This record gives sequence, C-alpha cells and structure tokens, in this order.
Amino acid sequence: MSSTHSYAPLYDPDKAPEGPFNLDVEIAVTRRILDETAGLNIYDDIDMMNAAFSLDTRLRCLLAAIETERGEGQ
Repeated sequence: MSSTHSYAPLYDPDKAPEGPFNLDVEIAVTRRILDETAGLNIYDDIDMMNAAFSLDTRLRCLLAAIETERGEGQ
C-alpha cells in the first residue's frame, strides 16, 4: 500500500527546544498541554498528530528539566 504522505519523524534533534529548563515552569506547561490535548478527538488524524508532537516535546523538555535539576546530562 502506497502512502501519499512523505515520512517525517516525530522528533527532529535540529528543531529541539534549547535549555536551560526550569522544572517548575516545565511542570506547569506540561500540565497545560495535557489539559489541552485531553479533549481532542482520537479519531481525528490531525488532532492526534498535533497531540503526539506536543506531548513528545513536553516530555523531552520535562526530562531535560529534571536532569538539569539533578545536575545530570546536557
């Protein structure tokens, strides 16, 4: 089966948000994104792609903030 869409990865390191990451800010933003994506239509491809991108980005930023707080990584 041929797809009309070209492949685009969910995560692109060249477009990743840059730190430093503040844990309190990242937690607040993550909660907001979770609230915003909770009501999206699971049967809507665009909604789900947007949610996946937003949540992936939030998780990466939240993890970076935790690592920064602990003095790890980056």
